[in-house]
Amino acid sequence: MKIVIPDLGDFADVDVIEVLVNVGDDVEIEQALLTLETDKATMDIPSPAAGKVDSLTVAVGDKVSSGTVIGELTGADDNAASAQPDPSAATDSTPATASIPTEVGSAAEHDYDVVVLGSGPGGYSAAFRAADLGLKTALVERHERLGGVCLNVGCIPSKALLHAAKVIEDAAAMADHGIRFGTPDIDAPQLRNWKQSVVNRLTGGLAGMAKQRKVDVIHGTGAFRDAYTLDVALSGGGSQAVSFAHCIVAAGSESVRLPGAPDDPRIVSSTGALELAPLPESLLVVGGGIIGLEMACVYDALGVPVTIVELSKALMPGADPDLVRPLAKRLGKRYKAIHLGVRVTAMASADDGVRVTFDGDKAPDPTVFGRVLVAVGRSPNGNRINADAAGLHVDERGFIPVDNRMRTNVAHIFAIGDIVGQPMLAHKATHEGHVAAEVIAGHKSVFDARVIPSVAYTDPEVAWVGVTEAQAKEQGLDIDVGKFPWAASGRSLANGRDEGVTKLIFDRQSHRLLGAGIVGTSAGDLISELALAIEMGADARDIALTIHPHPTLGETVGLAAEVYEGTVTDLYVPRKRAS
Repeated sequence: MKIVIPDLGDFADVDVIEVLVNVGDDVEIEQALLTLETDKATMDIPSPAAGKVDSLTVAVGDKVSSGTVIGELTGADDNAASAQPDPSAATDSTPATASIPTEVGSAAEHDYDVVVLGSGPGGYSAAFRAADLGLKTALVERHERLGGVCLNVGCIPSKALLHAAKVIEDAAAMADHGIRFGTPDIDAPQLRNWKQSVVNRLTGGLAGMAKQRKVDVIHGTGAFRDAYTLDVALSGGGSQAVSFAHCIVAAGSESVRLPGAPDDPRIVSSTGALELAPLPESLLVVGGGIIGLEMACVYDALGVPVTIVELSKALMPGADPDLVRPLAKRLGKRYKAIHLGVRVTAMASADDGVRVTFDGDKAPDPTVFGRVLVAVGRSPNGNRINADAAGLHVDERGFIPVDNRMRTNVAHIFAIGDIVGQPMLAHKATHEGHVAAEVIAGHKSVFDARVIPSVAYTDPEVAWVGVTEAQAKEQGLDIDVGKFPWAASGRSLANGRDEGVTKLIFDRQSHRLLGAGIVGTSAGDLISELALAIEMGADARDIALTIHPHPTLGETVGLAAEVYEGTVTDLYVPRKRAS
């Protein structure tokens, strides 16, 4: 069978931007063979039948029109071609058949143009963007409220509690400066209610925006029946089949459990730790990464003795050691114990708590804790959505591979967020959701972020973006560093928190910014300027000559660039180069 470009409407000489198969490949009917791009849309050309690709006569950069022969199939059913849908190119006002939907036929055959599975930051952003682009959209969410893990039991409630912890710590610190508030009276139920009110306000706002955009919200747990249908086990009972022309999988991830741990309510994930019910007599945090350290800061501020055990030799693996050092120094003075290079080998329920056994060179003796927070990472939910029924590829770890347009191996199914791979961050998922919706709507959109910032909302905060100093050395990059200590920052001294550092990493030859790290108050807010600087290709002089307001913490960014340039006057630094 000859493979022929179907009717492209008014378009001719359309660019081939991707060839998705090779000669000798076995293909299924409607499997995408190549991707075309016009000035208004992208589209995939599907196989007219199942068979083996015997020849291909096109390559990336070629131009094709309706009727162009692009190859041949062997072992194909000649009658199968009649089932091939018309992949007419979409315009901006007719997105239903744009991009990948060339293989799905008329949108009238489906309940929705787009169904989004999961309503976390990536999922609701994808659904809302799709609706804004004129696509009939549904959003499937297993929680009672929209927002997924992040808004309901993750990012938002944890930050509310971290704010409460900071207020406690700031009030206590003022005692050394002549203002004494006394010991705080912790009403854990009222604090929990306030935290939940923050969550309710945000999730309620999402529900309102979904209604305004006419996005249908279906509460339940979804799984694929086939490549064009989700079966949703409704939260209120029963089930509902939802068919779609396109699906965006935003099903997220879940906390990893320690194997062999007993089923004990005193052993919790971050979700359970956020409940604060009741405050325990002691807390063991298993895992010294971002999630574990954030919750440790909350419990410590609330007066709970905290112990941390981390398998690696340092807290917060992945961040440069000099950024973590001020945090580790502060926590070492406050926490009951921090055990590095130590693993948990067993946990057992006891009347007075959870008895934990450790292993390592400096492992402590078995100890009983009132509560154990397991924060050793998150696992993607790729194996929980019956992906095989849709022909969707899921790797051995549960991730769904995608291209830079967020497309999976099934042309009309997209995936975003935690489920597509690291970093598992809400702000990454949001941008991916926009890309997926725009590609479905026929826009020329790709996920092309040069850098993605990371933030630990500990006290002090730690934030970094781009290459770390350790990564630069591993990659053999020729770098130089400009570092400004906050002990020389007027605003930091006025805040009573001078332990911070701002570090900028530059290419030694071009002086372009490659990476940055900040430890200190509000580091997470400050890092955005440096993410933008990297995206814009800024060099040291661009940053140093940008006038930052004084006195601010953001001023340390410009001063760190001045340190690198050799022009700083707020420190004495031996001059490196002529300026």
